[in-house]
Amino acid sequence: MSTNPISLEPDASEPLEWTADAELAGERIDKFLSEALGGDVSRTQVQGWLKDGCAAVNGKPVKPNYKLAADDRIVLTIPEPADVELAPEPIPLDVVYEDADVIVVNKQRGLVVHPAPGHYAGTLVNALLHHCRDLSGINGVLRPGIVHRIDKDTSGLIMAAKNDKAHAGLAEQLKAHTVNRKYVAVVHGNVPHDQGTIDAPIGRDTADRKMYTVTDKNSKHAVTHFAVLERFGDYTLVELMLETGRTHQIRVHMKFIGHPLVGDPMYGRSKGMTMDGQALHAAVLGFSHPRTGESLLFEAPMPPDMQELLQRIRSR
Repeated sequence: MSTNPISLEPDASEPLEWTADAELAGERIDKFLSEALGGDVSRTQVQGWLKDGCAAVNGKPVKPNYKLAADDRIVLTIPEPADVELAPEPIPLDVVYEDADVIVVNKQRGLVVHPAPGHYAGTLVNALLHHCRDLSGINGVLRPGIVHRIDKDTSGLIMAAKNDKAHAGLAEQLKAHTVNRKYVAVVHGNVPHDQGTIDAPIGRDTADRKMYTVTDKNSKHAVTHFAVLERFGDYTLVELMLETGRTHQIRVHMKFIGHPLVGDPMYGRSKGMTMDGQALHAAVLGFSHPRTGESLLFEAPMPPDMQELLQRIRSR
């Protein structure tokens, strides 16, 4: 795919433009647009935009089931968001980096990244609106600026975009798997291999729609690389690198290989050491600046609660 955003200002009404390459021939336009925007905009939302005439292919509106052809010119104009009030809140933020295009925050454990219907307060988005106010509009009124997510009970580095051009550039890097994302985690059991790769597709758990699992049905390709940092017999400290970014990916993959995260309320174990939330921290985040192309790399130290957990394990 060739991604060529036209000159954009931080205004949701400005169009985004792509040119489809041969590999995209036959792919549905709604699927393409959802993935092109970082996979964080649902296909249902995209389908609504298409039905409202917000997207055109080769200058003509198309239906959600339109199948792309090579060299198709796709233009999407993000509609103005619905009138939902999100209040800026003075929630403390650990800002690691900030400029006119991007902000990187070391998120505290327990902080939800973005609001959801019926829950519009106390999130990272509310804190960002108070801190900088200028955020991209690609993901709509409930998720301004949000390019990727980490779970509520995962701490660590997350980036947000201050305008649509920056958002599109960061989303393209995520889709191309060029963003450097490394995590540290404490898991149950003695991981026998010093390093390895978990290549297993992830989809909704049909027994519990709130959970995800390794499955071949309605799943997405998912790859996690791991390396052992320290062993404690019945616990292991590991470093994990995401090649893809599926929901709950690390948590699901580690459970799949028999080493769930300590403290994980959904995929973990009820016995043994525990903590408030899973022992997972986004420690490293690296990407190319969407405007200048400069390589940026950030590191965040392990939070006190994980350090205290390791002290308890080591002192047994």
